[in-house]
Amino acid sequence: MTSIGLFGASGRMGQAIAEVVCERDDVNIVEDDCDVFVDFSAPDGLQRHLNIAVEVGKPIVIGTTGLGPDHQTLIDHAAESIPVLQAANTSLGVNLLAHLVREAAARLGPDWDIEIVEMHHRHKVDAPSGTALYLGKAAADGRGVDLQKVSDRGRDGNAGPRQDGAIGFAALRGGSVAGDHQVIFASDGERIEFGHRAESRTIFAKGAVEAAAWIMDKPAGRYSMADVLGLK
Repeated sequence: MTSIGLFGASGRMGQAIAEVVCERDDVNIVEDDCDVFVDFSAPDGLQRHLNIAVEVGKPIVIGTTGLGPDHQTLIDHAAESIPVLQAANTSLGVNLLAHLVREAAARLGPDWDIEIVEMHHRHKVDAPSGTALYLGKAAADGRGVDLQKVSDRGRDGNAGPRQDGAIGFAALRGGSVAGDHQVIFASDGERIEFGHRAESRTIFAKGAVEAAAWIMDKPAGRYSMADVLGLK
């Protein structure tokens, strides 16, 4: 039995994780003395949650999005003492998609333009989504470039022609969409499109629980969902 300490239990993802756990007989959610922490709360709570995990020497799975460079530094520091798995998206399908995007970007030449389109529910506050940025980084890694230097997120008005080598992002918001992502490779006369549609938050919850079970016996360090899937 794997016991999970859940940060952000009252949020949408926290409730979805609780529902998934109720359907399994090998995991449960506890308030004290857990085997592993799972954090789907908010960026401003990350430092406190990492401190708690480090203090008791337990692994933590971080699914919170909207994190900045300072948060990444906090995660790096915690990973020196405990195993930390950070995921912009805990869906197993999305992480396989990122692997395919990386492979495609590595094999297609610079004459293939890369565009990423994502849509989420009307309540989502960050844009582009963490998953879109994750897919963009996969594409950039495949090309051997820095995403920050080639990212194009601000087209409006007379934006001029597309910049060579840019990775473009478009963020749509509306309704109750759990998460749609499309990565388009476009060249003269042809397109390759990779896509993933989340029909409910259950897929993210299932992935988070799988990640929590996987990381329990790992040494200190940083991990990702790609490690869970054995893609590295």
